[in-house]
Amino acid sequence: MNSLFNIEDSVILVTGACGVLGGSIAKYLLQKGGKVVLLHYKEGPLCRVVEELKEQGFPVDGYVCNVLEEESLRLVAEKIVEKYQKIDVLINAAGGNKPGATIGEDQTIFNLKMEDFKAVTDLNLNGTVIPSIVFGEVMAKQKKGVIINYSSMAVDRVITRVAGYSAAKAAMENFTRWMAVEMATKFGDGIRVNAIAPGFFVGNQNRRLLINEDGSYTQRGNDIIKNTPMKRFGEANELHGAIHFLCSEASKFITGAVIPVDGGFSVFSGV
Repeated sequence: MNSLFNIEDSVILVTGACGVLGGSIAKYLLQKGGKVVLLHYKEGPLCRVVEELKEQGFPVDGYVCNVLEEESLRLVAEKIVEKYQKIDVLINAAGGNKPGATIGEDQTIFNLKMEDFKAVTDLNLNGTVIPSIVFGEVMAKQKKGVIINYSSMAVDRVITRVAGYSAAKAAMENFTRWMAVEMATKFGDGIRVNAIAPGFFVGNQNRRLLINEDGSYTQRGNDIIKNTPMKRFGEANELHGAIHFLCSEASKFITGAVIPVDGGFSVFSGV
């Protein structure tokens, strides 16, 4: 492999590792020689994913922890550093949505459930901030490391209905830029903080919003395709290249960037 893109023996942590996107990038990075550590808040799903990957011949580790609980993360950080002596990359893939933070087709903003709104902003914002601080502290001591966050098309464009998710991702993207400046100016140029902004990928949480049971697109699905120049949804493996690039020395002078992986959605005006 070109040394610029070589990530062999890099210790790479993935939060939300049992989700569609988190699981996909974890397996890809294992295939490229990374030492991948899966982080998830539920023991059952985590154990299943770890066992599946081990059965495929991948030497993978997994730890139960909660991205919203600092002490939980600190205990795991200690175990990882004790075993590997370093942390090279943190991929913050944990996130999600709740029905009450989404405006239904027959609803308005005044139907928003603040309990769900707070839960969604907590997970998508603080669920990135807290791991970045805990594992970023290890990187600060090393003077080297990479943090990669997951942003969204909902930051720069008003994506109707997803009020809580949009607000949280917008704040998280701002934090990405802020953390990039903080780490570079105070701990040196060996630490980079960036994000990717996926377009529309079909996962377990949004499948019924986009695709009917018969396989046809819903009205919302059709509207998205209409505004995506490539005229299709993304595949999970189409995020791999951008993340690999950000993990590697090929991106060593890039920090505070948000890379859209969206089939052109973010640049399309519709006219």
